[in-house]
Amino acid sequence: MEQTLSYVLVTPYTIAKSRTGGVLSRLISRAELELVGCQMITFNEAFTGEFAGHLRKQNLTNDITLLADYVEQNLGPSGGREHRSLLLLFRGEDPCGKLAAICGHLYPEHREVDDVTGETIRGTYADLITDPKDPKKVTYFEPAVITSRNQDWADKDLALFARFLKGRENIVNNLQHPDPSKVEQTLVILKPDNWQYASSKPGIIIDMFSRTGLRIVGIKIHRFSLAQTLDFYGPVEVALREKLAPVFGKKARELLETEFGIVLDDHIEKALSDSFGVRYSRDQFDQIIEFMSGTRTGKCPPEEISQPGTVKCMILLYEGENAVKKIRDVLGPTDPLKAPGGTVRREFGSNVMINTAHASDSAASAEREKGIVKINENSLGSIIDAYLAVRKQGIYGA
Repeated sequence: MEQTLSYVLVTPYTIAKSRTGGVLSRLISRAELELVGCQMITFNEAFTGEFAGHLRKQNLTNDITLLADYVEQNLGPSGGREHRSLLLLFRGEDPCGKLAAICGHLYPEHREVDDVTGETIRGTYADLITDPKDPKKVTYFEPAVITSRNQDWADKDLALFARFLKGRENIVNNLQHPDPSKVEQTLVILKPDNWQYASSKPGIIIDMFSRTGLRIVGIKIHRFSLAQTLDFYGPVEVALREKLAPVFGKKARELLETEFGIVLDDHIEKALSDSFGVRYSRDQFDQIIEFMSGTRTGKCPPEEISQPGTVKCMILLYEGENAVKKIRDVLGPTDPLKAPGGTVRREFGSNVMINTAHASDSAASAEREKGIVKINENSLGSIIDAYLAVRKQGIYGA
C-alpha cells in the first residue's frame, strides 16, 4: 500500500496545559506510523484565516464549521501575542485514517459525560460543552488536536504549512519575561534508544520534564551526522580518558599480578593506564559515537561524514528560570543505577551509555550544543515539499 504523509496539530491550549507528552505517547505507540518531523510554531492571523478556509471547503461533516471557527478564534494571536502550536508529521500507510482514529471525533464522545471513555486523544483532553436548554448550541469547545481525515485535503493542508514555514526560525519567541536575566535555555535530547520501536516512552519523558514548569520553545527530529556527533561529544572523550584510563590500568595490573603471580611496580600500572586504559576509554567513546549517529568512527567514508546518520533523536529546547538545573534534576545522574527514583534515567535508562536522554550541564554548554545541532533550523518544511513534489508524480511510496 502507498505510504503518504499526514499531520497532527496540537493546539495552544493543549500545549499550555502541558499535555504534549500525553498526546505524543498516544500517537507514537498506537498509530503504527513513523514520526518524521515536528516543529513548534506560532501562527499569524493570515495563516489562521487561510487554514480555516481550507477546513470549511472540506465540508466532510457538521463538525467542520465548529473546527474552522475555533482555528480563526484560538490558533492565531490574542492580546497582541502569538501562541505556540505543535505540528507533528507522520508517514506510513493510511496515515489520515490511523491518526483520525486515535485523535477521535468531536461531537459523539462529548454529548453525554457518561459516554466519555478517554480512549482517544479528544476523549481525554478535548472539551465540548453545550447549552442544557439547546444541545445544538455550543458554549465551549477545545478540540485538543487537529488532523485531516482525507489524504487529498491533508496534502493541501501540508502545502499550506510548508509555505508558512519558509524562512521561519525553529525557536519560538512569543513571551516577554519579567526578568530576562534569570531566564535560561537548555537543550534536551531524547536519544536513539527511545525510537527503536513504537513506544509511549518519548511522550512520558516529556511529561516528566513538564513538571519543571518550563516551556518548550523549540523541537525537531534530528539525525546526527558523524561530524556533528564527534563535535558534540568531544569533551566527553577527554573526560572518559581521565576517568577510565587509570581505573582500567589498575585493573589490568591486578589481573596480570594474579595471572602470573608477580608484583608489578607503579610505573608499570601507569604504562598500562597510558596504553590499555587509554585504548579502552577510546573504545567507550567510539561506542557513544556509534550509538548517537549509527556509524562507528573510522568506518564512515570521508565524503559521508557530514551526512545525516541512520538513527534519529528528538531535540527539545526548554526555556525558563533556572532551566538547566530544573531539567537535570528531573533527568538524574549519568548512571541510571545511581539516579534517584522518579527521575528519567532511573525510570528508562539502561546503563551509563544508554541512559535515554541528554541535557545540557550549564548555560554555556547549552549555547555550544545549540550551535552544533543547529537548533534554529528545522527540516519539517523541506520534508513536506519533497513529499508533495513526488506526490504530484503519483509515485510516492510506490
